[in-house]
Amino acid sequence: MSTASRRQWWVLATAGLAQLMVVLDSTVVTIALPSLQASLGMSDDSRTWVVSAYALAFGGLLLLGGRLSDTFGAHRAFVWGLVGFAAASSLAGLAPNAALLFVGRGAQGVCAALLAPAALAIISATFTTPRERGVAFGVYGALTGAGAVLGLLLGGSLTYYLDWRWCLLINIPIAVVAFVGARLVIAQQPASRVPLDLTGTATSVAGLTALVFALTEVPRRGWGDILVVALLGFGAGMLAVFVLLQRINTHPLLPLRILIDRTRGGAFLAIGLPQLALFGFFLVLTYWFQQLLGYTPIQAGFAFLPLAVAIAIGSTVIASLLATRLSPRQIIVPGLAVMAAGMVVLIGLDPDSPGLYLSRFLPAEILIGFGLGCAIAPSVAAATDDLGHDTGAASAAVNAVTQVGGSIGTALLNTVAAAATSSASSALATTATAQELRAATIEGFDAALATAAALLVLAAMTVFLIMPGSRPTRSRNPTVESTPG
Repeated sequence: MSTASRRQWWVLATAGLAQLMVVLDSTVVTIALPSLQASLGMSDDSRTWVVSAYALAFGGLLLLGGRLSDTFGAHRAFVWGLVGFAAASSLAGLAPNAALLFVGRGAQGVCAALLAPAALAIISATFTTPRERGVAFGVYGALTGAGAVLGLLLGGSLTYYLDWRWCLLINIPIAVVAFVGARLVIAQQPASRVPLDLTGTATSVAGLTALVFALTEVPRRGWGDILVVALLGFGAGMLAVFVLLQRINTHPLLPLRILIDRTRGGAFLAIGLPQLALFGFFLVLTYWFQQLLGYTPIQAGFAFLPLAVAIAIGSTVIASLLATRLSPRQIIVPGLAVMAAGMVVLIGLDPDSPGLYLSRFLPAEILIGFGLGCAIAPSVAAATDDLGHDTGAASAAVNAVTQVGGSIGTALLNTVAAAATSSASSALATTATAQELRAATIEGFDAALATAAALLVLAAMTVFLIMPGSRPTRSRNPTVESTPG
């Protein structure tokens, strides 16, 4: 292996480590919430802001972060993001009260919105041949898809064996390693120095923040709540204005050519739509493992581990091998169908059946993991391919559709499960047994899983119709490496 080739893989390791850190922080505090709440004396309502503060800042500022990555260069944005993320993690991890914890989590989200697009832009610029891009984006897909699962496992382990604060402080050594790697192996990307689209920035931040906030409140308030309705309307209106402004602005925050291209447009749908179903899957498995099967948080984390392994194999092995032989559509569509099949496997479970994990949960995790891995890797590669100085903007859009898709999925499938459970419970007598109430809850989760499977089938059909069937031809030459800074 040549020196240049070895350096490419060190770049992937560095950028991938930063991406993993960003994804981990979406879920790493989830299992630690009860310990964290007791330690800082938080109410149940305020506890939700530990997760929401990160999600709001991250989702709301992603498009701005992507354009800053293009404007100042991905290397510089990557380093700034790492330093800021480490500082914010220190503030959150050492916070003596809830207010400073929320500030630290929000600051993490701000830095993540700069770091994530920069990391993806670096990977896209470094790997230019189809075979290399297949492997690189397979690794990226594995980190993105499995990171949320690993966050649950890591959060449970750190909370149980150490303290909840380490769920946040663990970011500091990770950021230090990535910072050293960035200084040693990542080349300076040229800055475009385009004027910042201030109106586009304002409308995108307002629209995405309102939308994500509204969706995070739906499980608690319901779709008919006045605040939720107002925020959804405001967010949709701001995003509509944003799209109109992008059409007339000379230097748009998100050039619409990134979205209207059939290959890239289909790729964005293939990234965002599965997130709607995936969060329903996490919802169901978390309930089954901890409430019905009686697993401890750590046992539940390990029970999710085959899913992470399957995602890694699907994206790094299966998808990368197929990337040089098939078009993105020919990989993505079957991947989404396999995910749907995995969801169906979990419908109609009987908690009293012996060997339930091995007979139903494990096969479902393997199918969903393989399908997601095969779908996400070629989708991200297609979404960011051949864009030059707009790579950062496209990278931000990848993260934005993932974030918004997950928020919509959580709200939607929570609502479906709650409605089906309520309907089943209302048919029971007031003296219903615990077993009957449990059956009503399972019926609700079956409805959520059926909805998730239907969404995945719809996603597969949509991608099939939008994306071209032939492999795209690359129009650019491999980027010449510059001296690292």
